Amino acid sequence: MSSEATLSPPGPVQRALDLVASVTIGTAATALLGLVVVQGWQVFARYVINDSPSWTEPVTLLLLATAMALGAAAGVHTNRHFGFYLLHDHVKPGVRRAIDVLIPLVIASLGAVIAYWSAILLADGLDIKAAGANLPQSINYLPLCLGGALMVLFSLNRLVLALGAPRQEGAH
Repeated sequence: MSSEATLSPPGPVQRALDLVASVTIGTAATALLGLVVVQGWQVFARYVINDSPSWTEPVTLLLLATAMALGAAAGVHTNRHFGFYLLHDHVKPGVRRAIDVLIPLVIASLGAVIAYWSAILLADGLDIKAAGANLPQSINYLPLCLGGALMVLFSLNRLVLALGAPRQEGAH
């Protein structure tokens, strides 16, 4: 019998988080595609029609921040973020469980700091117009704020899953 056969189906909260993560990944992918289109237009306009638009740089920075922040948050949900997996796999089960609880707490803390300070920076520059585009100067902090908040949400879910995981045999 495989371990997949013994897993219970995900509950409504997990399904909702999976949906949020899917939308997050879709938004990050769309931002990457938009980045390619905007930069393609920038190159074409500059070198072919010799009329470089001023709006491409601020829009590119916004799309880049969106792809990066939301991609990082989705990586927390899918547990595909940076980690010391070799260390984790070669320690006693009790230490492994402690690591499984500590990591989401660290990620949630970092996500909260990112969300908080980027929200402050976003609010601070909303009344200043960005050079070259009809956008607030601080708009690039919006995806960082959302990404940080999603990191908190997804890492707290990881924490709940780690705390609810059955202890392995031989755990101390």
